[in-house]
Amino acid sequence: MASTSDLHVAKLFSVKDYVCVVTGGGSGIGLMASQALAANGAKVYITGRRVEALEQVAKSHNPSGGGQIIPLGPCDVTSKQDLEQLYIELSSREKYINLLICAAGISGTKAEPSEEKATDLKSKLWSAETFESWGETYNTDVSAVYFSTVVMLPLLQAGSETHGHLSASVIVISSMSGIMRHAQGHFSYNAAKGATVHLAKLMSGEFQKLHIRVNSIAPGYFPSEMTTDESDENQKSYVPDEKIQEKGHVPMGRAGSDAEMAMAVMFLAKNAYVNGEVLAVDGGVLNVVGGR
Repeated sequence: MASTSDLHVAKLFSVKDYVCVVTGGGSGIGLMASQALAANGAKVYITGRRVEALEQVAKSHNPSGGGQIIPLGPCDVTSKQDLEQLYIELSSREKYINLLICAAGISGTKAEPSEEKATDLKSKLWSAETFESWGETYNTDVSAVYFSTVVMLPLLQAGSETHGHLSASVIVISSMSGIMRHAQGHFSYNAAKGATVHLAKLMSGEFQKLHIRVNSIAPGYFPSEMTTDESDENQKSYVPDEKIQEKGHVPMGRAGSDAEMAMAVMFLAKNAYVNGEVLAVDGGVLNVVGGR
């Protein structure tokens, strides 16, 4: 039985002494997650393809006390060789990890299916999309999540053995796009994110025997290089409210904030009674656009 003081937020969401790994930690949601974990005491290894971005994150966003953000890379998550090397490097530094966040992803090609004549729609979509571009999107947004998780299983299992049953976990960054019926002009991305949502559920069921939880966050519009095509000198992106309001289907009328993503990450990282869930953090979009 918990005393009232045991339920203080500082105790509930402390990740002091946690070891975490974030793919795609150099910008966007991966960076938001890394900041949240480090701010609450975790040692956070971030990886990605651009070493300069990772180093800038460590320079700009390391907390003043407690946790830390450590760049590790480069690592292309679509390369088994790179992932194996990442595992070897982590194993040389740490005996376990408590949390893996798979945040690396790409948006793929885009073509708005607005035409109402079949011949026009066929012409537009046929010329805009290729098997190669679909494959690249799927490999980065789905296959890479699978292999990034599988390569870390021994370290994750060791994390649960160290901190308690089902305490180690994976958070897959999927998207509201994977649970809606609106294509948003990018069929390949939405289809891949739908597969990512289901992959997280599959892994949650199959890996619980290793005492590893797997959950997914399905973000709405958050500032990132994927949504803005750029980052500032601190690897942060910005989306004006007007850009979100133009979409006409975001009840909050703005993009999500760093703090709102941080709260979602901390909840799934710490609540060991949650496994196999998809947490939509979307500003109410799925109340307006058909989903699930």
